[in-house]
Parts: sequence; structure tokens; C-alpha cells
Amino acid sequence: MSTSGLRVAGGVGKKVVKKGAEKAAYQGIQFLKSYGQHILKNPMIVNSIVEKGGVKSTDVVLEIGPGTGNLTMRLLETAKKVIAVEFDPRMVLELQRRVQGTPHAANLNIISGDFLKVELPYFDVCIANVPYQISSPLIFKLLAHRPMFRAATLMFQREFAMRLCVPAGDPLYCRLSVNTQLLARTTHLLKVGKNNFRPPPKVDSSVVRIEPRHPGVPVNFKEWDGLVRLCFGRKNKTLGGIFRTKTVMELLEVNYKTYRALQLNNGKGVSAGLTGGGQKMQGAATMGMKKTKKGGQQTG
Repeated sequence: MSTSGLRVAGGVGKKVVKKGAEKAAYQGIQFLKSYGQHILKNPMIVNSIVEKGGVKSTDVVLEIGPGTGNLTMRLLETAKKVIAVEFDPRMVLELQRRVQGTPHAANLNIISGDFLKVELPYFDVCIANVPYQISSPLIFKLLAHRPMFRAATLMFQREFAMRLCVPAGDPLYCRLSVNTQLLARTTHLLKVGKNNFRPPPKVDSSVVRIEPRHPGVPVNFKEWDGLVRLCFGRKNKTLGGIFRTKTVMELLEVNYKTYRALQLNNGKGVSAGLTGGGQKMQGAATMGMKKTKKGGQQTG
């Protein structure tokens, strides 16, 4: 409970405010932090994002998490069409209300649902103030989309954004850095202070440009990611130390024997999956995994 003074006849009374009641609202809409709803309210930042995104008048733009539509309306003024993916039904209704009766209404297509689960249509560029909780899977879903888009201009929490862009050797360089830069070129565009949002988040944000590499790298990404997970799984160990651990050595030996058996038995290589005796090839994604006491798995 919190109290504040209220001037009344005869003295100062106490106004009681319940915890959780002080939620930010916009025209009666309460923003939910559980959905990562921090609405960008500064029109200068909105204009800068659209300009740096290189949006053309012929472009189909994908926007993720449009919220109340501040960025959406600016995109509709610039692009041929905007496809907005929104999870919160309240925000879908607010966005529909905002464009109703305007010349841009016919150019907005709203997809109501979870971005990570919906099937994405064709788009040229992606511009978004990203819901921070889904930042990492969102990037890799975009980079896996075909046909490939031209570029994505996305806003993330500042530290996450810097991890996308830092070079090898930087203290922030991590598995996310390696995987993103394998598939795309990343550029930091601008820093956005937390006071430019309603309600303000706890940390500052940054806008990053992501351009998919053409042509793409011919690699099994699931296997590659498993290998990178191994390499970055133990910060205080060298690569030599990691690959000399008993668990990793055993898995490498099993995989090599399985690989050789597949070559000899059917000539189909590792893609065959099973040997004649039912031995399954263990991918890099399973390396470094060990059983917990309850029989599950955890990263070693």
C-alpha cells in the first residue's frame, strides 16, 4: 500500500492507492509488461527509425508488435502496404480504430496471433519495436524466412542490441553474436533512452539494422548452433579444454563410429539418421547435455 497527502477541509487526509493500481494507460488501455508493451511515444524517434529503415514507396513492410500504432501510422504514410502482427486483441482493436476512415485503412493488414507461431507472408523490409521477451527467437525466425527480405530495422534492449553487433574479441561477444553474424550483417543505428516510451522500461534501447547475407551460408543451422553452444557454454575454459572433457569425447567417438557405419552400409551419409543396428547419430545440439537427477536434461 502507498499513501499520499490530500488537502481537505480541516487538514490533510490520506489517499490510499493499492499496489498494482498505478498502471500506465493510453485512452483507457492498460499496458502489460508481461507482453513487453512499452509504446514508443517520441515522434522524432519514430521518424528516424522509418528513415534509417530505408522504406520505399513500393515496399511491403512487416511490423511486429504495433501496439497503439504510432510507428504503424508513420509506415503507412511511406510504404505501399503494412502487415502488422499483434498478439494482444485489445491492441488489434485499437489499431483498427485508429486507421478506420483514413486513406491508409486499405493498406493495413493485421495478423492477430503469436509472431513465433504465425506463417509470415511476403515482405520487403521489417520495421519493429520488438517485444523484448521474444527478441532472440524473433531474429532467427526472420532470418529463416523465404523468400529473403531486404533488411530489418529493429529496436531491442540496449545490451541485447550490442551483442548482435560487437566484433569477435569484445567482452559482449557470445553465441548470439556468432549465429546472427553468420547469417546477416548487423549495424547499430541509434540509442533510444527509456524515457521515450510509455510506460518507460527499466533500461535503454537501441535500434539495429539486420541485412541477410546473399547468398546464405550452406550450413545445417541446428547442428552449427549446437557446436557454438558447446564453445560458449563454459566461459572459463578454452576450446581445447571443452573438447577434451569426457562427455564431449564420448559423444564425438559415438558420432564418428555412426558416421562411418552409415557410409559403409548405405552410402547415404549422415542424413540417413540410423544405422542398421538402430544407432542414431547424435548431433552437436545434444553435446554437452547431461541427465539431471529427475531424468531430464540440462546443459553442461
